[in-house]
Amino acid sequence: MTDAATPNRCRIVLIAPEGATAEQFAERLRQAIAGGDIASLILPGHGRDEASFQAFAERIVPVAQAAGIAAIIAEDTRIAGRVGADGLHLETGPEALEEAVEHYQPRMMVGTGGAKTRDDALDLGEARPDYMFFGRFGYDTKPEPHQRNLTLGRWWAEMIEIPCIVMAGSDIASVEAVAQTGAEFVALSSAVFGEGVDPRAAVERANAILDETAPVFDYGG
Repeated sequence: MTDAATPNRCRIVLIAPEGATAEQFAERLRQAIAGGDIASLILPGHGRDEASFQAFAERIVPVAQAAGIAAIIAEDTRIAGRVGADGLHLETGPEALEEAVEHYQPRMMVGTGGAKTRDDALDLGEARPDYMFFGRFGYDTKPEPHQRNLTLGRWWAEMIEIPCIVMAGSDIASVEAVAQTGAEFVALSSAVFGEGVDPRAAVERANAILDETAPVFDYGG
């Protein structure tokens, strides 16, 4: 989810919101991309049936990939393969996650989430996913990040080598709190794609805040 040409600090992961059509979201995504660095985009199904979700993903994945953004499909391995996604996001139990990691890596990244406790996270981490996500899609309804996600993200970043993503709040300024945990990635959805929000301006501001406040990672060993 990173490369040598990208910022050496916490980076943005976008989460597609519920409700938008493929055409609407494609345009909003292009606006967001114009705002600067974005590492990845996660596409949840949000209750769509398989055909509708695949049609949505077929429209959106190329937009992300053309901009060098990793496109990750949530929960549906078949659609991920059909649309040529870069990764899978699976909130399953440890056993199912381990099977997915064995089957799909290194062809595509396999990330996970859903952990509510340290023990949950460690159990999932045993499968060696590509990342751990702390938060829930669609629950970034308050300006600030959920305190539990910040706490788990800080602990994980300090203790575990596997990168983590922490869900921010609905206020773009909340990226600072996430970055201060040491998390490698901050997830944004309503703060970028919410009603009345300018996606380009939101991503520009998020990157400016991260440039100014996020700790610099030392990968020098």
